[in-house]
Amino acid sequence: MATMTVWKFPTAHGADRAEATLKDLQRRELIQIHDAAIVSWPEGAKKPKTRQLRNMTSAGALGGAFWGMLFGLIFFVPLLGMAIGAGMGALTGSMADVGIDDSFIRRMREEIQPGTSALFVLSSNAVVDKVKEAFEGQQMILVETNLSHEQEGKLREVFSEEDEERSGATTG
Repeated sequence: MATMTVWKFPTAHGADRAEATLKDLQRRELIQIHDAAIVSWPEGAKKPKTRQLRNMTSAGALGGAFWGMLFGLIFFVPLLGMAIGAGMGALTGSMADVGIDDSFIRRMREEIQPGTSALFVLSSNAVVDKVKEAFEGQQMILVETNLSHEQEGKLREVFSEEDEERSGATTG
């Protein structure tokens, strides 16, 4: 089963740096990427830039239509007005079946703001300790996942240990 995770970065280019790390992990077969996309929102820009990471995706990738619809729901629906918004209701209903519901959309709108970036990854077979090691030093926050609460807790625990060590080193 594939896992959808969303990682937020405190800079508009943080997700770009993470892309290189993700490519290396996949090359070393430490994670299998089914599909991925980046959202970067430079400070002062009216809307974020989005792109699918096509060179990393497998044959079963969801494709640009999925990412276009998802990012459209997250970033552009409020600007389109009620008529289009009503038509989008049917689309959001079908996405809710895979864990992308109104709550997910709202949370992404709140989290991804000007000056930040995010990496959306659909993956499986991750060797979590090796993935953690590869991302050390990159400031990132797990924003959303479709893992079970137990699995998500373990993932957050693994990545928060690094944050605690880093903050302890700067404050202590």
